[in-house]
Parts: sequence; C-alpha cells; structure tokens
Amino acid sequence: MSDEQEIIFEQKGQLGVITLNRPKALNALTHEMAIALDEKLQAWAADDSIQAALIKGTGEKAFCAGGDIVKLYNEGKAGGDYPYRFYHDEYLCNARVKHFPKPYIAFIDGIVMGGGVGVSVHGSHRIATERTLFAMPESGIGLFPDVGGTYFLPRCPGELGMYLGLTGARLKAADTVYAGVANAYIQSANLEGLEQALATMQFSGDPHRDVDQLISVYAEDPGPAPVAEQMAAINKHFAGDSVDAILSSLDSDDSDWAAKTAQGLRSKSPTSMKVTVRQIREGAKRDFDDCMKLEWRMVNRIIKGVDFYEGTRAVVIDKDQAPVWSPASLDDVSEEDIETYFAPLESGDLDL
Repeated sequence: MSDEQEIIFEQKGQLGVITLNRPKALNALTHEMAIALDEKLQAWAADDSIQAALIKGTGEKAFCAGGDIVKLYNEGKAGGDYPYRFYHDEYLCNARVKHFPKPYIAFIDGIVMGGGVGVSVHGSHRIATERTLFAMPESGIGLFPDVGGTYFLPRCPGELGMYLGLTGARLKAADTVYAGVANAYIQSANLEGLEQALATMQFSGDPHRDVDQLISVYAEDPGPAPVAEQMAAINKHFAGDSVDAILSSLDSDDSDWAAKTAQGLRSKSPTSMKVTVRQIREGAKRDFDDCMKLEWRMVNRIIKGVDFYEGTRAVVIDKDQAPVWSPASLDDVSEEDIETYFAPLESGDLDL
C-alpha cells in the first residue's frame, strides 16, 4: 500500500474494502477523503458485484481519530471557505454511510473520535476490539458533537448520550457495545480472518443476514461495561434540559465522580455546552436527515464564531489547555444567542 494514498479502495470478491491510510495522523479524515468515500459509496450502492462494504484504518493505534482539525483552524482563521466545504462534504458522507443499502462493516480497531465516528457509527455493522477508544470530544474545543451526534447520542441508553456529548468521556470496548456505538466485539487479531471470510463469501439474497451470521462466528463477550455502573448517576444528573440544571444536580452530589464531572463541564466553552444540550434534546425528536440539516446550520455559526478557534488553539495548536472562552460564563450566553445556532440559513439547508 502506498503511503501517498490517503484512502484506498479495493474489491475483494463481492466485498468493497475501504482503508483509511494516514497512520502518522491517526488516519484523521481530510476533505479529500470524505469526498472520495462519498463518491465510492454511491458507486458501490449501484454495483451488483459489490454486496457489502468494509472500512478499516491503517496501523495499530487508530481507526480514525477525527477530522483534520489543524487545517480547519488555519483556513478558518484566515477567513477562507475551506471549513464550510469540509463540513458540507463530510456531513454528506455521513449521510451516505447511514443510507448505504448494503452491509457497511466498520472495524473500529483503535481510536475513534469525531470524524471517525461519522464514518463508522452510522453503518450497519460496527465492530469494537480490545484496542477501541471512543470519544466525542468536540465540546472541549468550542464545537459540538457533530457528524450525526445529534441523531445517535440521544439514542444511547438513558442519558448516556447527553453525558458523552457534554463531557467528551472516553469509552473502551465493552462500553461502546453497551452504548450502541458498536454492535459486536471481536479481538483485533481475528479481524483479518473475518475480512478474508467476507472476501470469499458468496452472498445470498439477504446480505445483511449473511454478515450477521459470519460476525457471530467471530464475536465474543466484551465483558462488563464499567459505564453501566455509573448509569444511575448519569441518568439522575444528566436528565436536565439545561446546563444549569445538570450542573446544579451534580453539585448536589458529594461524590468525587460528580465533583470531577462538574469541574470538567465548567472548563468547556459555555456556548458549546448550551448548544450541545439543545442539540441532543432536539435530536431525540428528529430523523437522521433532519439532524444532519440541523448540524449544518449549527456548524455555519460555529465557523463564524470565536470559541472553536480558541479551543483548537488551546488544545491542539499551543496545547496550553487554557482556552479563554467568549462569552466566558454560562450566564453570559442567552437563550437568544443559542437560538441563532439553530435558525434557518439564508443559503438554505443541507441538500440530502
């Protein structure tokens, strides 16, 4: 495989194989990769010689650690239109994965965050391994849990999605299965065997069932999910419909977990916190395409704002972990301010 190709497409038997090939960048998704994946999925959906698609990452560390955030920062700070083009095409790609009519199998082997979640979690078959590490950390850089987070986070058990979206908490294999991010657990060493079996399979008239049956041969019990033990507290404290209500509930709990969780929330962008709560509550009431249209509205306002650039500077560029948010406090972010993030765009909604 050439290191120069950022994304590689192959046909093995009746299986289309997608390899994210930027191991030194933890396979972070570029604009060009998102466009190429979208175009290939369109072609494979109409190609009878392809019965299923498989996506995986190169290297042992990551499936895909997110989007190409440094370029988004640099181009956005310079006032260019790259952030708009990137998010527009990334969101179209996320929708293509969701609506792909054939089995879409994601080997979530290693780190999966942000943009990597968007090209895996919406597929029909999502496989965690002992190396899986999932998070939606966007609220920590002045963004919001996008790439379809508006849809899948409210559909996690109880208030787990609200907790994950606000805190950026990291989940390992058993937790991802519990959360519904993954729907099977297979040891990393056995993925190659599964891929070979998929590549040599003669599919029936029901390829989804064929893949289900094959995965069941390799699947194992991931063991107990640590987050399940926290669910009573998560459901209690994250049931509120406002950041203030969630923080107030956490503050009433004298446990170390509640104190650390509240402290973490207070370190994040007040605007992002309020946008995220509204986003997840709205997403519970909307279908997938409506959620993606909502995210397109929201990200347009984020690109024009300041917190995304300040958060990225503090966490990714300078790494001083000391962002100066604007507005600096929750009290300074009004409901009217938040409403503008969800209002229709003059240029119209994302065309799905």
